[in-house]
Amino acid sequence: MIGNRSSAVRQQRHEPHDSLDDFPTPPWATRALCEWLKARCMIPPLADVREPAANRGHMARVLGEYFARVHASDIHDYGVGYPVCDYLFGPVPERSFWVITNPPFKLALAFIERARASAGYVAMIVRSAFLEGGARYRDLFADDPPRYVLQFCERVVMHKGCLSEHGSTATAYCWLIWTPARGDMTQLDWIPPGTRKRLERAGDYPAIAVNPGAQHNGFI
Repeated sequence: MIGNRSSAVRQQRHEPHDSLDDFPTPPWATRALCEWLKARCMIPPLADVREPAANRGHMARVLGEYFARVHASDIHDYGVGYPVCDYLFGPVPERSFWVITNPPFKLALAFIERARASAGYVAMIVRSAFLEGGARYRDLFADDPPRYVLQFCERVVMHKGCLSEHGSTATAYCWLIWTPARGDMTQLDWIPPGTRKRLERAGDYPAIAVNPGAQHNGFI
């Protein structure tokens, strides 16, 4: 297990709301992961999951469709009733079976380190570009590579501050998955085309229109 080397876990963050990396995850993207895990018997009947960047709960609610218990929290109060706490500051959270989240891009390494210290299984949705870079290879992948990389064939559109079924993006995303089994072989798999259509559900998106000038991933 790698240690928490990031300075982000050694000092509390104080961020105004408008500086937060607020890009809600479309529910179908979370279901795609959970269906993949379920098909491989990686969600035991009584398994719990921690979602430490829960935002407005779009991912946490989907996780509740598959897990016996969801521990959801966020550093900011988005008005949906989740506990407010800084995942990266203070003692390591109580151990859970899974940690699954969409971490702030600039703090993704620190989120992974904290999750690896507090859960046997970890899944993070990140920009595929997160796999690049000498510093991340040195600080994470060289010693603790993910067991699986699940690359989306379809683009996952994330608008800043707003969940919507509309829009487009130039940004590619993937799920990185760690398991207790150590090894030097990372397996690549794909989330195939058509997954969004198959896994979207009525009620997934709030009944509001997207601001035509809203920022979204890949264009900010």
